[in-house]
Amino acid sequence: MKHLLLINAHHFYENISPGRLNRAMAGVIKEEMEKRGYELRQTDIESGYDIDAEVEKHIWADFIILQSPVCWFGAPWIYKKYVDEVFTAGMFQGSFLSGDGRTREDPSKQYGTGGLMQDKKYMLSLTWNAPKKAFGSKDQLLFAGKTVDDVFVANTANYKFCGAQVLPSFSCHDVMKAPEIEADIARLREHLSEIAGDAK
Repeated sequence: MKHLLLINAHHFYENISPGRLNRAMAGVIKEEMEKRGYELRQTDIESGYDIDAEVEKHIWADFIILQSPVCWFGAPWIYKKYVDEVFTAGMFQGSFLSGDGRTREDPSKQYGTGGLMQDKKYMLSLTWNAPKKAFGSKDQLLFAGKTVDDVFVANTANYKFCGAQVLPSFSCHDVMKAPEIEADIARLREHLSEIAGDAK
């Protein structure tokens, strides 16, 4: 049996972000991954967490999925705080990485090759107000051809830096102006089917 750590980074904002959609998508992830034989542990950042326990969850996990709304083109600030605390603890404990990869003895070694998470996978599941057509097109002013994965590289880089394989992200788009939640849930189930495999 493989292990899944599901992190919900929702942060409540009055009249704009009650958290129902991210809870629903986290529920779909839980259901689909348990069907595929994964044992699951979940962290809801907003409810609080123990830093050392989160380090242990990362060590335990084979697969880490972040479910998050997009707030001003990134995850909510509580997720950045979580990463700063948990990854710094994992670094000092020597469980996430053994250094940045470079050594004085071998200057050819690249920065970002000292990770100890090579057996782990990481995936983003995001909810956006931005429409799908805003991404991947050079005709679009804001992102100028960048994909969701390009825009979220600052989020995924810490996992890649620690050696984890970063999988293609999933996004619900236009969730405030033109939501298609049932279709999004169906797409998420399909996405998980394609990337998760059978853990048994």
